[in-house]
Amino acid sequence: MKKNKLLMLVLMLTICGGTFAQELSNFWNQKPIISPEITETEVTFRLMAPEADSVKIMGGFTPTVKMKTQFGEMDVPSAVDMTKDENGLWSITMPVPAVELYTYSFIVDGLTLNDPSNILLQRDGTRYLSVLLVPGEKTENYFEANKRGDMHQVWYDSKTLGLNRRMFVYTPYGYETSGKKYPVLYLLHGAGGDEDAWSTMGRTRQILDNLIEKGLAEPMICVMPNGNPNQMAAITTKLPQSELDFRDPANRNLYVNSIVKDIVPYVESNFRVIADADHRAIAGLSMGGGHTISTANEYPGMFQYICPLSMGIWGEQPEIDDKLKGLKEAGYKMYWLACGKTDFVWESAKKLDAKLTENGLKHTFFVTEGGHTWANWRVYLNTFAPLLFK
Repeated sequence: MKKNKLLMLVLMLTICGGTFAQELSNFWNQKPIISPEITETEVTFRLMAPEADSVKIMGGFTPTVKMKTQFGEMDVPSAVDMTKDENGLWSITMPVPAVELYTYSFIVDGLTLNDPSNILLQRDGTRYLSVLLVPGEKTENYFEANKRGDMHQVWYDSKTLGLNRRMFVYTPYGYETSGKKYPVLYLLHGAGGDEDAWSTMGRTRQILDNLIEKGLAEPMICVMPNGNPNQMAAITTKLPQSELDFRDPANRNLYVNSIVKDIVPYVESNFRVIADADHRAIAGLSMGGGHTISTANEYPGMFQYICPLSMGIWGEQPEIDDKLKGLKEAGYKMYWLACGKTDFVWESAKKLDAKLTENGLKHTFFVTEGGHTWANWRVYLNTFAPLLFK
């Protein structure tokens, strides 16, 4: 009986070992497909799809076409045909695009796919997109620094919203051992984003790591909350969303109130921070820019550094003059407004710039080319972060 059991065990191990070896053999015998492959002058994308009839590539570096959108006429990427060889490998080689971080995807017989040979992905809401990161001066802070901070996923109770919520908190290199207290940047995302938007698409950790390592920015903590007051966390967590009527006047500034009443107190109780206005900054893009403006106006003196990005004054706001005068009286150290010339919010940003000037609020209006894109928002973070807490 014992011999039979031993024989059976040996046989099973032999079968499993053979299967495992076969799987490894299949894996190692396949020639790896390199995509994207970047040289000094060209970049090549490849996809193995022998049964496909058509493969195209579309991304931030492909030619654009004019298209009407809800925000007006905009330039959007078009798809470019790839070429198939005798082995079923599709490829395209093109000049290296301008230095930048781009996203792209393949379109295989009408179906949009990520690049399976590219491990670099970023999430934009419900979409995951392949990334092409072209090295150069503009993107040098988008790559990993030598001294890297940590990104914490923190859950906190929001009494204002009645939810247990998640936010991302960056702590700089050395935070765990330094014993020091740090200033805090509260960094807010735009519509369609969540608490992971700035870290994933904005490369926040990499940018701050590099700026701090180079001595260009003060070591700081960066708090990235979820700006959707009906959500506990990003929709990828599959947590239920609360029913919230955003049109109800009672819910106006609900998230803004939560920033001041829930998020700031939690951070100042659970992280080593310098808990005063001189060491608090608030910045945000698009919707988050609106939250930044509202937070500064509703709680003047709470933040000494105020940085709305790609946002301004929408519609009629008869109270804006009084709000800005209140902010001026409370005092602040920096008001840094930024927007691209072709951004659909450009006129609203110019209106805010004019109102700040009209009411005597010293500020910077940082103007760039381009529109409502992460290409701009990464530049803005890279530019204003060195100005904070000086």
